[in-house]
Amino acid sequence: MKFPSKGLYAITQTEAKSADAIIAEVRAALQGGAVVIQYRDKTTREAQPLASALLQECHRHHAPLIINDDIELAAKIGADGVHLGRDDGSVAAARQLLGPKAIIGVSCYDDLAKAIDMQGQGVDYVAFGRFFPSNSKPLASPAHITTLQQARQSINIPIVAIGGILPDNGAQLLAAGADLLAVIGGVFEHDPEQSARAYQRLFI
Repeated sequence: MKFPSKGLYAITQTEAKSADAIIAEVRAALQGGAVVIQYRDKTTREAQPLASALLQECHRHHAPLIINDDIELAAKIGADGVHLGRDDGSVAAARQLLGPKAIIGVSCYDDLAKAIDMQGQGVDYVAFGRFFPSNSKPLASPAHITTLQQARQSINIPIVAIGGILPDNGAQLLAAGADLLAVIGGVFEHDPEQSARAYQRLFI
């Protein structure tokens, strides 16, 4: 499954939620128009059953499931890809384990040079952020809209923006050069289907 060229990239919010609740929320977000789901889970639960269920849900809606951080989990369940942060292993290792068709995305924070390097290493998308204050990563270093503008000139794979993005501030990131908006709380702290629809309207 290919990585979409634009749209809402919804990232699971798993703290203090049951697996059934997470699956139901993801289903609602997909029904609302989310084009990618990332399974991100910082709890200690057994991840494989939930990740497998989310993969089935995503494929019912023709959307890829990306696994955050965990290349081995992505391989075990046959996920569509993996998202790598600063300490999550190399692109080469992910490609070797997951194969040539897997989606590999990388966090580039506010580092355009890293994004250009990652593009050269064959990743499928790069992510910049955080752009606004974020409850999910309150200590994350800020990224600047000028980085998106510069990336637009030198990056020819999809650009993802993340961090405190709401329907009323996302348009400026799209105008600056982002292709997809990655969102956690803005989708899953409210009615996920209706929230997803509000974001998707930014792409029309």
